[in-house]
Formats: sequence, C-alpha cells, structure tokens
Amino acid sequence: MSIRVTNVSKYYGRQKALDRVSFSLESGEVVGFLGPNGAGKSTMMKILTSYLSPSEGMVEVCGVDVGSNSSNSRRKVGYLPEHNPLYPEMYISEYLRFVAGIYKIANARQRIEEVIEMTGLGPERHKKVAALSKGYRQRVGLAQALLPDPEVLILDEPTSGLDPNQIGGVRDLISNLGKSKTILLSTHIMQEVKALCERVIIISAGRIVADERPDRLGNTLSHAETVIEIAFDRPTTPGHLQSITGLVSATADNNRWIIKATEDIRPQLFKFAVANDLVILEMFLKQQSLENIFRELTS
Repeated sequence: MSIRVTNVSKYYGRQKALDRVSFSLESGEVVGFLGPNGAGKSTMMKILTSYLSPSEGMVEVCGVDVGSNSSNSRRKVGYLPEHNPLYPEMYISEYLRFVAGIYKIANARQRIEEVIEMTGLGPERHKKVAALSKGYRQRVGLAQALLPDPEVLILDEPTSGLDPNQIGGVRDLISNLGKSKTILLSTHIMQEVKALCERVIIISAGRIVADERPDRLGNTLSHAETVIEIAFDRPTTPGHLQSITGLVSATADNNRWIIKATEDIRPQLFKFAVANDLVILEMFLKQQSLENIFRELTS
C-alpha cells in the first residue's frame, strides 16, 4: 500500500476543510483527485507531503506514519505544487544541483543527468529558468520532484496554463512515470482524467463523494440511468418495448430509439428483437460525460 488515509479531518479555526476523509492507493496506481475549488484537494495533498498536519486521523505513505515520522515520509514523496516554485535566476542544471544538495543525494551528477533525460530537458538544459516556456518550467518542477527517486508522486494541476502541445508532452511524461510510481493527480481537465487515470476520487466540501474507475463513475449517482441507443431494421412501437423489464422510457426517431433503463438491458433488447423478428442494425451504451457526473456529485 503506497498511501493510506484514515478518517482525516483538518480545521482552520472553526472552518472544517476536511471531514473524516479515508482512501488508499496501491503501488503503481495513477489516481485522479478531483473537486471544485475550496473542496479540500490542496489541503489533502499538503498533508500527504507533510507540509500540513491533520487535525484528526492518520496518514501513512509507503508504511511510514506522516505524523510521527515526517522526515522519513518526505523522502518517499515527490511533489509538484500548482504554483511551481522555481528560482528564475538559476540555470536548470544549477537548480537541480541545488535541490540534490538539499536531499543529500548520493551520485548527484548521475541522478541529475537521469532526470534531465527522463523529463526531456536536454535541449534546454543550458538556459536559465526565467528563459523557459511554461511547459518546460513544469518539466523542471517534475525533475526536482523526481530527483530523490520517490515511490509516490503528488501532482497538483501539472498542465494548468499549458498549450495543447505542452499538455501532450507533460501527459506522456506522467503516463510513463505511472508505470513505476504511484501518482495522485489533481486536475480540473476531464480529458486528462480519461487519458491518464485508472481510478478517480472526487471530493466535495471536505468529504469523499466518489471513488471509482472513470467508466463506472456514473453508477455512483443516486438517480443514475442507463442510456442505450438502438436502431432496428423496421418500425416498432413504444407499447412493444414497454414489456422489457427495467425499461424507464423509450423515444424514437424513425427506427432509431433512445432507451433509458434502470440497468444495462442490452441482453433483453436482443431477445426482444429476436422475438419480434427485428434486426438490430446498431446498438451501443451511451456513457455520461465526466463533466456531467462531476457537476452532479459536487453541486
């Protein structure tokens, strides 16, 4: 288990930023951490990286209790905050040597070369940070997070403000890193979740409201409906379709139907077609967009 969060609450005075939050991440998972502004995402990430202490509850990173052994837990975590703090007057290699000194990394020169290669900073390595595009600054931030070779990466809005080409480059980098490291990724970009994450945790008002695979998030809605689009070779009537168990509604456009049901009734639709001598020309399950699911869970 790379991360275990158990009943964590955090108070700022009378304001409760986190309310008995619990979740765990297995080694090698890439998990999206979503929520509206002010939901508690950044607070949770700062607790995981030992920048903040929880008011209640327990956090373990790679088996180390963050509360009682924060210096050891920090060695296991690489952190890229939303506002990437860099020294603009430093050259890339100079900055990475500075960070390696803080971590007291053995064979620092070799490790710096490895992370420069890993993050694609080679063509820009002789530039000062101030001369870099935002995409390359994000890569420098990832490079410093990777220097101590952490088991866990915490990435807060890693592609915020980047252009499409820069976003693609950073996503490819994160995807490759996810093959060997546990990654908790905070983002507001739903396409990023689909592209990178095998699991999504959604937080709202300090509480976890969903923890599921992206393709199953719709099942967490209290009034979730399955929507199926089907086309037959000839007309049928709503009355015939109403005989199907689980069907909520059926609306037609010529021979194409939009079916809403309480569950996936595609097997029943197939049997219905056979019984009524209909040929199914097309049938597919329509997925709710992540944007709509996110809005419903956090509204």
